[in-house]
Amino acid sequence: MLSRPVVNLATALTRTLPEGLDRCLFLSTGAESNEAAIRMAKLVTGKYEIVSFAQSWHGMTGAAASATYSAGRKGVGPSAVGSFAIPTPFPYRPRFEKNGVYDWAAELDYAFDLIDQQSTGNLAAFIAEPILSSGGIIDLPEGYLTALQKKCHDRGMLLIVDEAQTGMGRTGLMYAFERDHIVPDILTLSKTLGAGLPLAATITSAAIEDMAHERGYLFYTTHVSDPMPAAVGLKVLEIVQRDGLAERAHTMGARLRSGLKALQQRYDCIGDIRGRGLLLGMEIVKDHQARTPDNDRGAAITHACMDMGLSMNIVQLPGMGGVFRIAPPLTVSEEEIDMGIDLIGQAIKKTYA
Repeated sequence: MLSRPVVNLATALTRTLPEGLDRCLFLSTGAESNEAAIRMAKLVTGKYEIVSFAQSWHGMTGAAASATYSAGRKGVGPSAVGSFAIPTPFPYRPRFEKNGVYDWAAELDYAFDLIDQQSTGNLAAFIAEPILSSGGIIDLPEGYLTALQKKCHDRGMLLIVDEAQTGMGRTGLMYAFERDHIVPDILTLSKTLGAGLPLAATITSAAIEDMAHERGYLFYTTHVSDPMPAAVGLKVLEIVQRDGLAERAHTMGARLRSGLKALQQRYDCIGDIRGRGLLLGMEIVKDHQARTPDNDRGAAITHACMDMGLSMNIVQLPGMGGVFRIAPPLTVSEEEIDMGIDLIGQAIKKTYA
């Protein structure tokens, strides 16, 4: 039996979404929501192959871990059969260029040519983050999601968009996929939806949900559709909308980006500033021209920041030096943004001493 808070949250949440994202399943974690989405895609398509990005992070359980490529793959045996990855589109280190300009469309074509060669004819879904967070704050180029969805639909695949870290206004829009004017076949939310409580959602169309129901779809956990987290989620949604926090993320994000860009002009170890809204990345390199990663300086900046009371989260992956994942609260003030920029500047300066 569904409780009133669960029904109310489903109603309020779908009102913030475009038509085609009409049915909600509430769970506890991002990994669970992705498990539910992948399971649904397999059942509805009758296929089993799942594709994601080579620097993705979708969770540490079963199918979600099999679709996670940025870390955690070694020493635990084989992943799920039919797990494939394509290159992450990365403008800062482009693999495909045309007349000196990053050609992500050619890279996407090439990637799916390889997928088609490997597939046994059972492509079920692609799962994508609009901004790969644990992968180094890599923002998909504008138009990429649109092209990716066409690649999927041409093959009878569903597009699952994982907005665990980008949903609820963080990028300056309520949902990051809105920038590309698409409607995912399945959307997953978590983290900020519960404001610290374990709450996640798998959202899809009425048509997909009806088909899944007809085919006996089952995804159940102890805390599925829990009333207390749902009540909190409903209040989160109310406050995000009431206080215009998506718009605030856009405004404060512009201030944060401007401050980081100013530091980039002063310090040649800052190779790239990227991201959207209040989810920005700052990559540390040895050489501006060659873009050589600098792990040691990244670690030194992290320690210097912590010594001054600024907790900085750094993503360290092969091929990258240190990418600082900067994601202040959506309620951050101008003074706090400026203070953070100042402390980062002081920390970087210490590494040149």
